[in-house]
Amino acid sequence: MASLTYTKAFGLNFMGSAPVWYKLFILACLIINPVVTFAISPVLAGWMLVAEFIFTLSMALKCYPLQPGGLLTIEACFIGLCDMEHVREEIGANLEVILLLMFMVAGIHFVRDLLMYVFTKLLVKVRSHHALALIFCLMGAFLSAFLDALTVLAVVITICMGMYALYHNTICGDAATARLSDDRFVPELSKKDLDDFRAFLRSILMHAAVGTALGGVCTLVGEPQNIIVGGIAGWDFAEFALRVSPVSMPTLFCGLLTCFLIEHFKLFGFGTPMPDSVHKILAERDKRTSSELTKRDKLKLAVQAVCCVWLIVGLAFHLAAVGLIGLSIIIFATAFCGVTSEEELGQAFTESLPFCSLLCVFFAVVTVISEQQLFNPLIAWVLSSPPEAQLPIFYMANGILSSVSDNVFVATIYIEQVYDALLAGTISGEQFDHLAIAINAGTNLPSVATPNGQAAFLFLLTSALAPLIRLSYVKMLWMALPYTIVLTLVGLLGTTFLLPDVTQFFIDNGWIISGDIAHAAEVAGAAAAH
Repeated sequence: MASLTYTKAFGLNFMGSAPVWYKLFILACLIINPVVTFAISPVLAGWMLVAEFIFTLSMALKCYPLQPGGLLTIEACFIGLCDMEHVREEIGANLEVILLLMFMVAGIHFVRDLLMYVFTKLLVKVRSHHALALIFCLMGAFLSAFLDALTVLAVVITICMGMYALYHNTICGDAATARLSDDRFVPELSKKDLDDFRAFLRSILMHAAVGTALGGVCTLVGEPQNIIVGGIAGWDFAEFALRVSPVSMPTLFCGLLTCFLIEHFKLFGFGTPMPDSVHKILAERDKRTSSELTKRDKLKLAVQAVCCVWLIVGLAFHLAAVGLIGLSIIIFATAFCGVTSEEELGQAFTESLPFCSLLCVFFAVVTVISEQQLFNPLIAWVLSSPPEAQLPIFYMANGILSSVSDNVFVATIYIEQVYDALLAGTISGEQFDHLAIAINAGTNLPSVATPNGQAAFLFLLTSALAPLIRLSYVKMLWMALPYTIVLTLVGLLGTTFLLPDVTQFFIDNGWIISGDIAHAAEVAGAAAAH
């Protein structure tokens, strides 16, 4: 009897509220993987680990991947699929990415007041839903080119949550039992406006979320995988932006055009304007809030604006490592805005540290792939194809995987394999640079297809606001579909046809250095070492 009690307690404790079948699946993997490693083949066990880990990423809505993926990876280290010293070296080589997530995300936390002030003003002052859709998509793109996409979307979610709560509480009155998720107290005359307001918020949030993907592909700091790709390729902020522009700029233009068209023709759940009754309540609240701003509040907004300018200038001119610039934002914003307690500082790191931990698990899986040489046959097959065919193949391979898995994980795997091919002399430096852009674009653009591929999308879907505005997984898939089609096709065409010619134009005009020249020393050093 006691054993049954302990078994039940273990079942409840192990992976918490995750589905029972998912718990049993992870336990089965933990039992089977060592058997396959020692009885059949470490290579087969390595492929099983990769598939299992990708599956844990796809199940992120049920259980954060750190726990199941971490258990599988720790076991892989113990059974010899990788060496812990090599894991440490892999994490050390990607320290800049970890610093980016730790300090940049926390740094933006301390300028959220300014971002919220700007976004709120836009929602109240601009009445055209066409203009609002374009502005939020473009603002999401611009901010995500310099700031963390998840933080940008978190600000928009916070603003939308505040507006929804204000309207819901206003129309429901002082009913003691009225809750945001409870429509029983909504007056009959207000139900239509509430439904329209929900549709409006869904549109704004999805436009902003897609905007973070459009801007995220453009710069070195737009997404964590960008800094991995750019770091291995040896590009600074300006060179990265130039090299990716043949893909990112057409995609940005077509993405904004798609935003306007689906709003104008009210396709895929878009095109609902903000009801007049809602706007009246929000405008009155904004006017009252603005009039209540103290001199100290205004000074805080001014300090945060200066911090944002420093952030953009520091990144554009590569004045320091990205993570260190983020750390400087934390220091400046807190020092001049009166944030001095450890508790207040600690709150800024709650969003980034779970993903930093998961990223270290990513790198452990990447180490398994490297030591077991899992991708060598696939990479060799792709690289044996004509150079002009390699770009679309890499773009689509990364895009398909990134739409069901995490794009940081996918980009890390492919860029390291391609870099090894460069050092081995299999591909030229110029072709390596082209493939690096194809990998970067492939992990950023098609991944908008599902919430699994973009951390910002997943964050939106799992937020407290999503059920209030009736934004389900299927609804998000449907609303993202037009963007998925346009971004994937335009990115593919830009990668295949524009990238080689435009890059050569940049080289001819002396704006960037030829990849053959830039990577010659690396290849020569690898050959000498061999």
